[in-house]
Amino acid sequence: MVIIDKSLRENIEAELLTIFSDKHLNLYDMLRYHLGFQDINGKTDEKSHGKLIRPILCLLCCQATEGELSQAIPAAASLELIHNFSLIHDDIQDNSQKRRQRPTVWTVWGKEHAINAGDAMFALSYLELLKLQDNRTSNKQIVHSIRLLSEACLNICEGQYLDMLYEDSCTASTENYLTMITKKTADLIATCAALGASFGTDDDDEINCFYRFGRDLGMAFQISDDILGIWGTETKTGKPQNIDIINKKKTLPVVYSLNNSTGQERKVLNSFYSHKNTGEHNVNMIIDILNRLGAKDYSKRMANQFYINALSRLDTIDISKSRLTPIINMVNILIKQNY
Repeated sequence: MVIIDKSLRENIEAELLTIFSDKHLNLYDMLRYHLGFQDINGKTDEKSHGKLIRPILCLLCCQATEGELSQAIPAAASLELIHNFSLIHDDIQDNSQKRRQRPTVWTVWGKEHAINAGDAMFALSYLELLKLQDNRTSNKQIVHSIRLLSEACLNICEGQYLDMLYEDSCTASTENYLTMITKKTADLIATCAALGASFGTDDDDEINCFYRFGRDLGMAFQISDDILGIWGTETKTGKPQNIDIINKKKTLPVVYSLNNSTGQERKVLNSFYSHKNTGEHNVNMIIDILNRLGAKDYSKRMANQFYINALSRLDTIDISKSRLTPIINMVNILIKQNY
């Protein structure tokens, strides 16, 4: 579990719990379970909460621009709900049976209920965002927040479409991959940074700098996650080992290998990624090929470049270093822990 800022985390968790405080249908048990607040039997669970990376980033950027933290909390909670709506649906589409070392929502309640639960999470995110009306937020800021969130949601859907599309293709390029993760992952993290900053400044150039910082951070984060999805342990990822290979995900190490293999290695990779239901021995064979081609090192170098780019974006913002330090610390925890 990554603890980036305990006080911010507690504020976000309290807000998320408030959202469900008057919700008694079993539908909301699914959402509380997915968020880690309770177990399958409805009992309080203190160990399975998510990392809350996105809402914490939103609040850190709000603090950096000297915005009022309490004003931004509904926006931060809304961002977490959007992220989790996409995860519930993502687990169904990927047939993922575990998340955070627990059964996914669809494996417990079925796909039909899980789809509905994801839709409910999506609707709640917008109702939460509208709480900005209750804490002296201007109409201009509310409209700006809704626009940013809506654009991020659309990008998530486009990115997920590309992700599934590339599962059936062996010709995806690195550029295709980067476009996909920009939409699916990086844009929401960029939105968290920009939305948080907008509570403390109305300088469009400054807000755009935060956005570009978040986008580069999101790229580094996703590539690091790609590496863990192949070489990480279940203890670290919360998912079965090698699950990205089993699901034939066109993550960066795979895309790189497909585009840089020759001879028998290319033949094996193309065969594996063109057919479903391969055996475990084939998974190990694929990992051996990726290792020989240097796919892990290549991916690490690219993740590190985006990490450097993200920190460089912060250097362009006309804010004292001390106010940016908590954000820099978060970046280091998120990216460097995977190495």
